[in-house]
Amino acid sequence: MEELKSGQVVELTVLEEQGSRIFLTNGEIEIPLNSSELSEPLSRGDRIKVFLLADRRGSLQATTAIPHIQQGEYGWARVIKVSNEGAYVDIGTTKEVLVQAEDLPPIRDLWPEIGDHLFLTLRTDRNGDLFGRLVTEEKVNELYEGALEDMHNKNLNARPYRLLPVGSFLLGIDQPYRIFVHNTEMEGEPRIGQDVTVRIIAVKDDGTLNGSLLPRKHERLSSDAEQILAYLNSVGGKMPFSDKSTPEEITEMFHMSKGAFKRALGSLMKVGRVKQQDGWTELQ
Repeated sequence: MEELKSGQVVELTVLEEQGSRIFLTNGEIEIPLNSSELSEPLSRGDRIKVFLLADRRGSLQATTAIPHIQQGEYGWARVIKVSNEGAYVDIGTTKEVLVQAEDLPPIRDLWPEIGDHLFLTLRTDRNGDLFGRLVTEEKVNELYEGALEDMHNKNLNARPYRLLPVGSFLLGIDQPYRIFVHNTEMEGEPRIGQDVTVRIIAVKDDGTLNGSLLPRKHERLSSDAEQILAYLNSVGGKMPFSDKSTPEEITEMFHMSKGAFKRALGSLMKVGRVKQQDGWTELQ
């Protein structure tokens, strides 16, 4: 019989209930499960699918919360906490999983933030503790989907999985396309796991993509628009100025003409960065 280990998804048999715990067995060892996890009662001899975890003493315990990422499989896991140890992610079970600091970029500013997503698999150490291991380039070469030629100039939602001085490697969120963005095609290096919108600038013969994080020429903002955005960000995203404001108000606050202010606002609204309502302008 295969040895039961932390990190496995297995089907076990109900042995007995003791207080708030139900004991499960594979015929050789007993593993506890909190009865509060059950939506309906179980009887002796029933079979149940569970995920095995190691507690602080290294003993196995069971949970019915089956993770969406398991050993040997890869997927996106949301970052829920960041510390000096690394990034903790949610894999869909009762225990958070650590991606260790040594697996993250050497520059701390490029570490993921809460809400970012890392592409990883599940591993266990000698004590049975779970940890996340980021995808390798070799594994990405197995997993990525070849792109079609008609993807040129299209926008894709993607996340960086590997950061190098020469550029960033990204995976598509909706389809696992492999995308390379050279450092000349970005204003600043993205965080690992950050949601970005990448514009496809080349489809290669092997089905991988080259992309750009720079806006198209017609989407690039003027210095006046950038000034308005900077002001909005500094005051909490909302300001009592709009295209209805007087020239004197605009000149006093922004040191630009009302015409320039209106053109800048118009460009920001066109690309969906701001909206106006009741004499106020707000970030979107």
